[in-house]
Amino acid sequence: MDFEPSAKSAEYLKRVKTFIQDEITPVEADFWAGIRAANNGSDWKRWSVPPMLETLKAKAKAAGLWNLFLPDEKLGAGLSTLDYAPIAEETGRSLLAPTVFNCNAPDSGNMEVLWKYGSDEQKAQWLTPLLNGEIRSAFCMTEPDVASSDATNMRATAVVENDQIILSGKKWWSSGIGDPHTKILIVMAHTPDFSKGPHQQHSMVLVPIDTPGVTITRMLPVFGAYDEPHGHGEVHFKNVRLPLSNFIAGAGRGFEIAQGRLGPGRIHHAMRCIGAAEAALDLMVHRGMKRVAFGKPVMMLDGNRERLAEARMAIDQARLLTLYAAWKIDKVGAKAAMTEISAIKVVAPNVLQRVTDMAIQIHGGAGVSDDTPLPAFFIQGRSIRIADGPDEVHKAVIAKIELEKRGYKKR
Repeated sequence: MDFEPSAKSAEYLKRVKTFIQDEITPVEADFWAGIRAANNGSDWKRWSVPPMLETLKAKAKAAGLWNLFLPDEKLGAGLSTLDYAPIAEETGRSLLAPTVFNCNAPDSGNMEVLWKYGSDEQKAQWLTPLLNGEIRSAFCMTEPDVASSDATNMRATAVVENDQIILSGKKWWSSGIGDPHTKILIVMAHTPDFSKGPHQQHSMVLVPIDTPGVTITRMLPVFGAYDEPHGHGEVHFKNVRLPLSNFIAGAGRGFEIAQGRLGPGRIHHAMRCIGAAEAALDLMVHRGMKRVAFGKPVMMLDGNRERLAEARMAIDQARLLTLYAAWKIDKVGAKAAMTEISAIKVVAPNVLQRVTDMAIQIHGGAGVSDDTPLPAFFIQGRSIRIADGPDEVHKAVIAKIELEKRGYKKR
């Protein structure tokens, strides 16, 4: 078992670090200030993307730092899951970097779905412009009217009627749906025509956002923030008619595709969380050593040094667990690495939330303002503990596998 990055990974990591340092860090604060000034909260129809982003993306593409997540040497960087892990961590230190490198969620996961399961026609129509950074996408799975931690509860339907799919239902927390460049949705829905078991009754459907019957009803704030110009929206589908060719890999393949999408995606989330935790730790140390109270640097007061040590240990433990999960995915595939994937999905966001909370406390009032990225990091950690399956579901998966190892089946 060797977690040492390959020479190719190390070279990409060095270039990514340099690009972030030279091109992104000097302008990131101004970028987000411009976003807040130009966009009007929940009124997503008026959201816009600063031209600065396209300039940065063009520079990243020209530098060959593009689609680094995709393990295809022609379309991406051709990196293994393990080799991409430290690069994802580095981009996670910045709120802007994943988008600049075209490695941001949910687009990266949607691109992986189309790359792995899409037809030639679907790839030409949607994957190519996504890979080129010309459009954006959203993933619609969670629903407002059911407990979505159990995806078999899904009420949205994709009914086959002659040569068409009739899509109806509601989705929410559809990340990216407010972006003015979002053109395609991947929607998971129940296909009642198929009754091959609870995990063969759902399908993934490609839905152009301007299809008649598709209505975005609102953007949902997270702790009061709308995440402009990205957004997390509620969208309703009313008798949306689509050709059968808009099924991804055919009807009834939804759960299979979801697991193929979410396995590597959870690694990406985990590594970005670790990068964000490292950035929060940097801010915590610098603030704690520069601010003086009661005659000492704040970091030297009370139990702050212990908290610093606890943060260091927690981040390193999370990183090692995530690297192990990435290594195991590469060796035996995502299905055989379910324990490790679920474990890092629980551990990494919790570590980010905890370390960011420590950093906020050291900063005092500044820690809950937009003067630092700490509030955004905290929101990221807390939200990911729900997204892609809540902590409790992943713990249940781990427990189930442990029981089955010992001959105990689910009762």
